[in-house]
Amino acid sequence: MPHADSSYFGANASKSDIYTQVLEQAQGLVYGQRNWYKSLTKTSNFSNVASLLWHAYAALPSPSSSVNWAGFYIRQDKFPNAQPTDAQKQVLWLGPFQGRPACQEIRFGRGVCGTAAEKRETVLVGDVLSFPGHIACDASSRSEIVVPILVGGETVAIIDVDCTEPDGFDEVDRKYLEELARLLAEACDW
Repeated sequence: MPHADSSYFGANASKSDIYTQVLEQAQGLVYGQRNWYKSLTKTSNFSNVASLLWHAYAALPSPSSSVNWAGFYIRQDKFPNAQPTDAQKQVLWLGPFQGRPACQEIRFGRGVCGTAAEKRETVLVGDVLSFPGHIACDASSRSEIVVPILVGGETVAIIDVDCTEPDGFDEVDRKYLEELARLLAEACDW
């Protein structure tokens, strides 16, 4: 059963240790919960994982502690009762997150999120102001990492994390967020 203790992270732990705990806790939280979205009255896997990430970054030193947004965008057709879209114009809808209000819809190929979704690969941006077509949902964001969640080779969702400092993410973030994406791809019925 989910418990708030899963979001407590040790002081002075390394980034790898914190991410290892995130993966372990996420695995426990999603165990037996196959739906990424159960209903409006129940907690989804993604809501719990967004909270885990938020608290994990807060427990780390700068620049990780300067994360100002952590969450998910989900492909439109994965929402219950969503109207089908033209396959050439795939859209990501805002999913569970922690941080300030965000853009509610992002087309594949637009901004960092849409680029990662379309290319089906992680996009790590050290300076979002230099990224062509960056979508500034929060003007204080300076760096971003977006990791696609792939099922059958297709992007079904993305993990999006923003930071108020330039170069807020590195290869350690990439490694563990890609592991988290695989865990969520396997833990949910899409």
